[in-house]
Amino acid sequence: MMKVNPKKLLNSKWTAVAAQHKEKHFLVKELEFDENNIVVRCVMEAIMTKREFDINWRDLNQQSDWRAGWR
Repeated sequence: MMKVNPKKLLNSKWTAVAAQHKEKHFLVKELEFDENNIVVRCVMEAIMTKREFDINWRDLNQQSDWRAGWR
């Protein structure tokens, strides 16, 4: 299991193992932290279509679903 540091998530690049809506490459566009510096919202953006969606940032740890960087 890969460890993702929430402080380094903003503007990080991700590749979906299985294409979602024919989209494979994504960028973390927005992060919201609470008063305890815990991520409460993570917004991903598809590179090709600019479609945005919320994701639980901990899901990025699942190597069966996500790879760090664009591949």
